Amino acid sequence: MPRIIQLTTDGSHTIAIPEMDVTYHSHHGAMGESMHVYIDAGLHPILNSLNTQQIHILEIGFGTGLNALLTLKEAITNQQHIHYTAVELFPITQQEIESINHGHILSMQDEFLQLHNASWEEEILINEFFTLKKMKISLLELPIIYPVNTIYFDAFSPTVQPELWTQTVFEKLYQCLVPGGNLVTYCSKTVVRKAMSAAGFTVTKIPGPWGKREMVRAVKQ
Repeated sequence: MPRIIQLTTDGSHTIAIPEMDVTYHSHHGAMGESMHVYIDAGLHPILNSLNTQQIHILEIGFGTGLNALLTLKEAITNQQHIHYTAVELFPITQQEIESINHGHILSMQDEFLQLHNASWEEEILINEFFTLKKMKISLLELPIIYPVNTIYFDAFSPTVQPELWTQTVFEKLYQCLVPGGNLVTYCSKTVVRKAMSAAGFTVTKIPGPWGKREMVRAVKQ
């Protein structure tokens, strides 16, 4: 399906798929949304609560690489080693990679290109604090990956990909997390929260990013 690059309100790019009427990020601000949902609500609680040599993050939906780039920035700032596993069945093209402005905005264009050009299915050391493994696989086929401290659940919405927001899927992800680990997502629909709760998560609605009232943090107690 044709994809187009769009500018969001905070000046950062997202990708739109007009045929599906979806975008990879909020039109209110791609970078602002990613910072709020995944870094502030997901990664920072782990950074603040753990004293560990390595944090393992699992991202569902690598997309434009924005969440990974922001996490890399946090790893460098905090001098905390992060192992980052990203699942993406439909990677963006080289032309799209070179057109998206995320790396330029953060003054991390070289790192942005490193993330995208890293080989798939291999563990790649991006720098001394960040190891990346990208997996070109469907979430439904993903094996249990343990131990994971936080999961960035960034799939398309339940309206577009209902098969990825089920109790069965969340049970698998629950098994990936260490006790005290969290799963964060932009979606707070009742059906999603019920599926998470049925899978064993303690689910909390928290304030969402600009333009969205609520989001979800689900914790494995």
